Amino acid sequence: MPGSTRTRRSFPCLQLPAQAGAGPVEVTLIAQLGIGAGDPLIADAVARQQHHPDFIDALDEPSARLGGMHTDRQDPSSLYSFAVGNDGHPFHRHAGPRMFTAIAGSSGAELRFAMTSDAQLAQDPAAFSRALRRVQIPPDCLFTVRFGGGTWHQFVPRHPGHPALFALSCHSNELAGALSMLQRRQVLDNAADIPSLTQTLPAACQPNQQVLQAAPLVQLSLQATAPSLAGRLCRQARGLGGRLRRWRRGALRGYVERATPAARVLSSRAPAAGMLADALPLCHHDDQATLTFRAGQFDGLRASQVLALILEGFLLNPPGTVGYLMALRNQLVAPLRLRTSPLGCPVSSLLSTDARQHFVGRFPVLSQHTDTSDRHAEVLLGADDRHLRFRSSVSVQLLDDGQVQATLATRVLTLNLFGRLYMQLIDPVHRHHIAPALLRRAAEHAVAPELYTATCERANPAPA
Repeated sequence: MPGSTRTRRSFPCLQLPAQAGAGPVEVTLIAQLGIGAGDPLIADAVARQQHHPDFIDALDEPSARLGGMHTDRQDPSSLYSFAVGNDGHPFHRHAGPRMFTAIAGSSGAELRFAMTSDAQLAQDPAAFSRALRRVQIPPDCLFTVRFGGGTWHQFVPRHPGHPALFALSCHSNELAGALSMLQRRQVLDNAADIPSLTQTLPAACQPNQQVLQAAPLVQLSLQATAPSLAGRLCRQARGLGGRLRRWRRGALRGYVERATPAARVLSSRAPAAGMLADALPLCHHDDQATLTFRAGQFDGLRASQVLALILEGFLLNPPGTVGYLMALRNQLVAPLRLRTSPLGCPVSSLLSTDARQHFVGRFPVLSQHTDTSDRHAEVLLGADDRHLRFRSSVSVQLLDDGQVQATLATRVLTLNLFGRLYMQLIDPVHRHHIAPALLRRAAEHAVAPELYTATCERANPAPA
């Protein structure tokens, strides 16, 4: 039977009728990507998804929970990413409604839907096959899908040599639909994921290949109709382009960069005083890095609170160059059984697990002091090694003009000839780069700690 074509100047779309109590299926094409762009985009997104802390691979649909509910703000929505690979995934359904935006692979995708109730399936398993509908999506296409809770669906590529799609899915209400008690508990605990919210189609209802091929089909397309010569040539060119472009060039990288504050870090050889001088009165190396925040950046905060933010910044926002230098140093000194750490030595003891005291109950320190008015706060860090002993002081002073001064000072006592040679080698780098860079990046975090993307960073820790 010949098909029929309808031309649209807007987004090509279709709507399949809804079953009782659920919403209809709505599929809309948005835009066509470049030739062969779908496959490499999906490959890149899938690789990044695998490094997410909430990644899970189940039901042939690897996924990650990108954002959970905010129940304290009466927001029951969640955001997920998911992929469907070269083999497609099984028929399944969810209790709640779904809507997602996706990229089709370079062979396109076929979306299969069936609106049948449990009562209909129990009475006649063949009802599923009669209700089955298919929608074909063109290659390298951006499209949207929306359907109601309880809708059976399956997504497959149009050619097994390509992935079907990668999508960002919004669950508008995680508590919607007929959830089981276990599912509702998981949702309320903000611990749900796509597999736990999924029910697969019973084996007795699974359609065979003949039934699938006989199901009514709608082909959506952009630029050229699917059955035309131009449409067929386009699919072939895009399939070939996808295979050629999917080869990754370079390592997987992603960056979160924040602007450096205008305040300049000053380095000096000013002699240590107070807590640091008392802790290490004799030394062979000392340096000091100072940064002054402009007035108004910490209005309402006490010195101890600003200091806690700076200490957090050392841990959560380290400079990448210092991380690389520490990695190199760790490899060189490992055969000598020297102390190693991924964090720059002035503040590396913040990673200690055996400290006797903690500043504000969080940060391991050797000693601490806050004056009675909480306008000056200081902590002492440090560790002993086979070749040297180092102590570092991190302090915050609230100035009378509203400015805030932060200081990172370090003293080192060498214990042998190797220690003296070691310090002569690293002294210029430590004084002019390591200490200033650590303080500068910690200051960035202190000014705007909410910009730190903790979820993404813990997925694949790397130097910033």
